[in-house]
Amino acid sequence: MPSSPRLDSPAPDFTLPGGVLKDGEFARADYASAEHRGAPLVLAFYPGDDTSVCTKQLCSYSSGLEAFTGLGAQVWGISPQDVDSHEAFARRYDLRFPLLADVDRRVAREYGIAAPGIGLRRAVFLLAPDGRVGWKHIALLGATYQSLDTLTARLAELATD
Repeated sequence: MPSSPRLDSPAPDFTLPGGVLKDGEFARADYASAEHRGAPLVLAFYPGDDTSVCTKQLCSYSSGLEAFTGLGAQVWGISPQDVDSHEAFARRYDLRFPLLADVDRRVAREYGIAAPGIGLRRAVFLLAPDGRVGWKHIALLGATYQSLDTLTARLAELATD
């Protein structure tokens, strides 16, 4: 398994299918990280839709979405489930940011967080506007997640670098 990209190094580019719930519609699209240059991007890797900790984490980020967008950042949730699963999950909890399907865990491997048995480790990567890794956290056990306050503080620091 490749190691996780180092801080200040270029983040691996990827394109994944996904969708976002907006005004009651789940709009499906391909999401390409390289096309997002110029603004910060939060990549929230999570093990699974409809699991206890993942649901708490993504609901927290969704309810605080304005804190991210106020810093010019988008949030993308990434897990191994397919887009149909993501649509049901987004609708069930009114998640307001894109959920991407890494079904073969290719992107998780590129980011060094693929894990046998669970699919991937819970991790957050904050990508700077130039596409470099500005900050990251990879959970050892995955029973907790990085808070909205922690992530927005780190994003604010990236803006001053």
